[in-house]
Amino acid sequence: MPNISPEKLRLPKVPRSRAAVIGFGVGATLALSPMVWAQSTAAPTTQTMTAPVALIQQQSFAPLVKKVLPAVVNISVTQKAGTDQMAEEEEEPFQGAPFHSFPNSPFDEMLRRFFEQQNPSGGERHMFPQIPEGMPQRIALGSGFIIDPSGYVVTNNHVVGDAGKVEVILQDKSKYTAKIIGRDSKTDLAVLKIDAGHPLPYVTFGDSSAAQVGDWVMAVGNPFGLGGTVTTGIISARGRDINEGPYDDFLQIDAPINRGNSGGPTFNLEGQVIGINTAIYSPNGGSVGIGFAVPSNVAKNIVAQLEEHGKITRGWLGVQIQEVTPAIAASLGLHNDRGALVAVVNPDGPAAKAGLKQGDVILKFDGTEITQLHDLPRLVATAAPGSNATMTVWRDGRETELQTTLGELPDNNKIASASSEPDAEPSAEASAAGMHFAPLTNRLRQELHIAKGVNGVVVTGVENGSAADDVGLNGGDIIVSINQQPVHTPEEAATKLREVAHSHKKTALLLLNRHGVTQYVGITLGSNQG
Repeated sequence: MPNISPEKLRLPKVPRSRAAVIGFGVGATLALSPMVWAQSTAAPTTQTMTAPVALIQQQSFAPLVKKVLPAVVNISVTQKAGTDQMAEEEEEPFQGAPFHSFPNSPFDEMLRRFFEQQNPSGGERHMFPQIPEGMPQRIALGSGFIIDPSGYVVTNNHVVGDAGKVEVILQDKSKYTAKIIGRDSKTDLAVLKIDAGHPLPYVTFGDSSAAQVGDWVMAVGNPFGLGGTVTTGIISARGRDINEGPYDDFLQIDAPINRGNSGGPTFNLEGQVIGINTAIYSPNGGSVGIGFAVPSNVAKNIVAQLEEHGKITRGWLGVQIQEVTPAIAASLGLHNDRGALVAVVNPDGPAAKAGLKQGDVILKFDGTEITQLHDLPRLVATAAPGSNATMTVWRDGRETELQTTLGELPDNNKIASASSEPDAEPSAEASAAGMHFAPLTNRLRQELHIAKGVNGVVVTGVENGSAADDVGLNGGDIIVSINQQPVHTPEEAATKLREVAHSHKKTALLLLNRHGVTQYVGITLGSNQG
């Protein structure tokens, strides 16, 4: 189970209106191993739960523990040495990593995992003890819980890892070799199956949307390999996005969870599973009272698909989206900064077939309002491939509705390039709004690693304190269009920006290509920005 680094990463200057991105913290996992810990991912939640009267009447958690503990299991994973994950563990402790965007689609998940342990004595940082030379395997420990008397077990995907052998240990110390039925890296869930020859104790999923901040919860698991450990606390927050993926929507709990708790259940006072413990925030690998659990309402659908099909199918729209900032909203005539701005439309995807265009803002998907950027990926992903949906879109200053039939999320989506026009020919440099422009020549295209299909003008410099500097524009950015009008020469770009600066509106919507990622930036110009 990963930890989220408490220190802010030092990053290069980026525009405030960036494409949908995910960040990475220092890795630390709740899946305990002699050498390493593994990592996580997540998904959605919503609204209200148990009355405080239940807590007042229940003077002890003992009855609840007796009820659910037999269904909570320890998981032992034997992993072969020499895997890629093993190689990562032997790297120097990683201090931080830059944000990465979704180069293919906001519905792709690009996660990189790092593993680290801090020496509690404050001395030299070190990894877990090295495996003796010639020893071909290592053991990782995690948690799980039985959801069916026939022996289906839920845990985290990162607990299973690159398993050579998986064993499930019950509370009575009986052991069973488990079969991996299915796994989903995007929500970090896995389903196992054991055959005990007799009905097993089990627990059921509750309604995580009914869980309120302040409700009591109980976590059960296998921290540090100790087994059968119970901790209690409350729900500290809901809908947490910890930059682990496009489906982040964790429950945050303060019941202490540690390495080895990965995959274990979080119970409400009714004894129902409302979360699967997956990640912790920690400066040193230990619990500081901030843990994250995949909500049960997300897990139920994933687990059901894995049980039945062994894999997950998700709806696919075929767009790359980004946040609508106040500046972008003003440039588009929107009254508030809601919705998801379409930066790229896959030419072969369902969105293109429905008539969705670059620069559209998706305000609603199938009747549900898009209030945050991640709302759209979650809604699309949970819809069945082949299902029909209605999108409410902001275009040309008014709302319009489009009908789409969703596709199935491919393993490797490919997005459209920003343009298919030929390379720009050399022309004079120009400047406006604190930016200096140059034509996108073949030489610059090679130096900046710009794809052949991308066209526009190159930003060669940005003046300190200018409007461009304020929104994080950098040298090397490619301006593809201004106010949704393509630009081909430096003078054309400068002229359009001067016109905006002297207009009543004074806001411009720039379409950029930065390091291969297409995104919009809103910029506000004054009359002195010409």
